[in-house]
Parts: sequence; C-alpha cells; structure tokens
Amino acid sequence: MSGIIAFQSGVMLIVLIIALVVKTYALVNALLWSAQHYEAAGKLTKPAWVAILGVGFAAQIILIEASPLNIIHLIASVAAIVYIVDVRPAMATLRSR
Repeated sequence: MSGIIAFQSGVMLIVLIIALVVKTYALVNALLWSAQHYEAAGKLTKPAWVAILGVGFAAQIILIEASPLNIIHLIASVAAIVYIVDVRPAMATLRSR
C-alpha cells in the first residue's frame, strides 16, 4: 500500500512542477510583449494578462503543498494554457508581418 502512495505522491509532484513551469513561461512571455501587441491582436490588455498570470503564479508558489487538482491551481493552469495557446500565437503572427 505504501508503494501506491509513494507513486501517487511522485506523480503529483511531477504535475506540480510541470504546472509551475507552464505558469512561469506564460508570465515571462506575457511580460515580454508590448501593450500594442495585445491591442493589435484584439486580446485583453497587457496589464490584465500579467495580473491574471501573476496571480496564478503566486497562488502556485503560496499553495505549493496543495494538490494540483485544487480549484485555484486548475483555474490558474487553464489561464496559462489559454495564454500560450491563444494569445501568444495571435501576437506572434503580428511580429512576422
């Protein structure tokens, strides 16, 4: 039984680390784009995205011992994934033009 618990704890630790890396990447990337890129792409403003991602990152750090299935972790992870999948590519197309 303790082997199962150890395996589950290891999996949860890996998920937490991956979530932290994704949130860190999204926050740093959001800080690198200018406010004009956000407006030109028709997305939320830069301060809004930085605030959303920053709060999610801070929650991840503060609640590091909480389960990755915690509602706060899930919401912050979804926000980071939305930024990476939707907002970042929209702004990247503006740079290539």
